Amino acid sequence: MKEYSFLINGEWRTSERTLAVRSPYNGALAGTAYLASERDIEDALDASVTAFAEMRSAPTFKRVQWLENILVGLKNERDSLAELMTRESGKPITFARAEVDRAIFTFEIAVEEARRIGGEVLPLDLAIHSKSRIGIVKRFPIGPVAAITPFNFPLNLVAHKLAPAFAVGNPVILKPSSQAPLTAIAFAKIVHESGLPRGALNVIPCPSSEAEKIVTDERTKAVSFTGSPEVGWHLKSLAGRKRVLLELGGNAAAVIEPDADLDFAIYRLALGSFGNAGQSCIAVQRIYVAQAIFSTFLDRFVEETRRLKVGDPFDRETIVGPMISEEAARKVEGWIEEAIREGANLLLGGKRSGAMLEPTILTNTKPSMKVNAKEVFAPLVTIEPYDSFEEAIDRVNDSVYGLQAGVFTNDLRKIFYAYERLEVGGVIINDYPTYRIDHMPYGGVKLSGFGREGVRYAIEEMTEPKLLVLNLS
Repeated sequence: MKEYSFLINGEWRTSERTLAVRSPYNGALAGTAYLASERDIEDALDASVTAFAEMRSAPTFKRVQWLENILVGLKNERDSLAELMTRESGKPITFARAEVDRAIFTFEIAVEEARRIGGEVLPLDLAIHSKSRIGIVKRFPIGPVAAITPFNFPLNLVAHKLAPAFAVGNPVILKPSSQAPLTAIAFAKIVHESGLPRGALNVIPCPSSEAEKIVTDERTKAVSFTGSPEVGWHLKSLAGRKRVLLELGGNAAAVIEPDADLDFAIYRLALGSFGNAGQSCIAVQRIYVAQAIFSTFLDRFVEETRRLKVGDPFDRETIVGPMISEEAARKVEGWIEEAIREGANLLLGGKRSGAMLEPTILTNTKPSMKVNAKEVFAPLVTIEPYDSFEEAIDRVNDSVYGLQAGVFTNDLRKIFYAYERLEVGGVIINDYPTYRIDHMPYGGVKLSGFGREGVRYAIEEMTEPKLLVLNLS
């Protein structure tokens, strides 16, 4: 058992309010977090403004040094961060270790991007009245960033907010998930020891309603939010004129053509559907299979799913651990029962024990059913046949979400048809829609949000281009 203070202006604070964080797998106490007060949040806002005055003028080598020091800390604490992540969120330890490695990679990218933040020289003498003029465009940091992160990637999604912000000289006020705040707080200790100015990072564990202050306050200049569409769009309505980045939900789909490598597709789609209990914005939720191979695919997919290890998240073989809470699992259990009442066929799973929900496969579903129309964020997938490729693309697009989609085919015409027609932020060919590497532009359309993560793309969101015009006549 350990107590976790929060970081304000370079100081570790406690309060009279605490939050006991328990493992969703067995209820064991992972740790106790202290909650920030209204006064603490006010101090965090003031501290971020003061820190920005120093950070904005820091030379490139200094910003690179901060990031490199964070990298060293992440590498040194790799095992302890992964174990804490598994304790507090139930993420299988293999996935937790992979997430720490991804956070390391994210900061490695940030080091490189910090070194090459440049600009451009523009010839302005394109008209007679502008003779002898040239322009210089350079990017400048915009100011304190309000960052709000979810439970499912409690380290790397924090890294995706902090790394680009620090690379350009923006301070961050971080509100971590109340369901899994401990990993973020442990990471804050690494940041605190990196040499960044006081107030460069402030961490405010608190209820979401209290954190709205950092969204509405004029001292923050950007909001970067990852979480549910309901909360994200609500925060956007509060943010006023400031920059807003929203990485929200999805119900990712995959399309399987007859020429696909079925062995690879089935293996990847089972992992993408059920790994980490399906708790990812780009977890596979809907699979559309060409009619000619539908029966074969279905039988083999069920067989592959049966092989997945379910249970103790500290077992290195476990693929499917608990959902974040019994309440979350119970909600999806209700959606499954509702779909079955409306005519869906249950091929596998469907049973719940506490926060553990079995890997579940449904077919004969309708687009209007919650298991298709909503984001389940659970180990559940629906599989349906289609007659034509064009029909499959239309069915993928029949959604209020548009984050990523996967298409398994080697037909170049169909690849580019999908790329041009799919209403998503990313089209993944011959792999699952759960694919992500941390330097690619990542984000969606429709209710899935707007703006892009990926360090270079987030840097563009967190800076403002400024023009200098020189009259050399």
